Amino acid sequence: MGEVIRNDKGEVIKLNKREQMVANHVERQVNALGYEINITTLTTIIKKVSEQKFFQIAPADYIPLRVGEGAWSSNLVTYRDFVVGDEFETGVINTGSNNGRLSVADVGIDSISVKVINWAKAIGWTLFDLQIASKSGNWDLVAAKEKSRKKNWDLGVQRIAFLGARGDTNMLGLFNQTGVTINTTRITAALNGLTPANLSTFLAGVLDDYRKNCNRSAWPTHFVIPESDYLGLATPSSSSFPLKSMLQLMQETFQTMTGNPNFKILPCAYGDKSYSGASVQYYALYNADDASLRMDIPVDYTATLANSIDNFSFQNVGYGQLTGVMAYRPAEMLYFQF
Repeated sequence: MGEVIRNDKGEVIKLNKREQMVANHVERQVNALGYEINITTLTTIIKKVSEQKFFQIAPADYIPLRVGEGAWSSNLVTYRDFVVGDEFETGVINTGSNNGRLSVADVGIDSISVKVINWAKAIGWTLFDLQIASKSGNWDLVAAKEKSRKKNWDLGVQRIAFLGARGDTNMLGLFNQTGVTINTTRITAALNGLTPANLSTFLAGVLDDYRKNCNRSAWPTHFVIPESDYLGLATPSSSSFPLKSMLQLMQETFQTMTGNPNFKILPCAYGDKSYSGASVQYYALYNADDASLRMDIPVDYTATLANSIDNFSFQNVGYGQLTGVMAYRPAEMLYFQF
């Protein structure tokens, strides 16, 4: 460090080796997150800024998203109707007898209310900030702050879509829905480690597990598995017949059996317990129909115009509204965990 540290008497304070290491670390952190960087006459500032990167995934590839409906609401209510009536045969009538009272078919209705949360964050800057940042010649302070806030929104929506909101049991994600059956016997180890015989057994039984769970009323459209498992499925399905990978074989089996050529097997890092912090590996087989499963964003991310009351300090706000994920037909989802 080039700066001499003195006490209140003007005496030089000498740091020991450990204290000097801590001080150097703090100095690096301040410079890394601030404007001032020591340069020489031989220093060139590269125009392209190296930005921080994060794990990103598109929730819309996994979950039906409804954007813009129900803006500024505190709750979103979805009605569900149910068929109510006796067996079909009770409607059979005898035209030769008195049928004064006919059997009745009816419908039952209930509703599910989903909580909407409001989100807003401000960014601010002063003329000093702008002028000092502009001296670097390649860094737009306001744009950088806006990117940071937008990234905060995107990553928050992404995490809630899969794991729900921290500390809020009303904001659930794809992997922790209530009322969804959890199967712990079908998958007991990573799929990419299955033998050809065990892979055949898995494929022969997993769709029947799903069909039984929903009383054979629906077919799945998505199978989401931990990313660490997915990345190992490129290996041949059989060493004696290595023409197709395990992933290809699984994909073709699901597409053929469901009659859906668009059936998707997707990786998700949030399914890995090492990434999510959970105690189990998450697998989800489900019908991605917005009447069965949905996440709502009533107000998508929006930024206000920057304003100032003194023309020196400026501020604007980014805001939005969102819900967690809701399984409106929980029988059309099936979890596998180990």
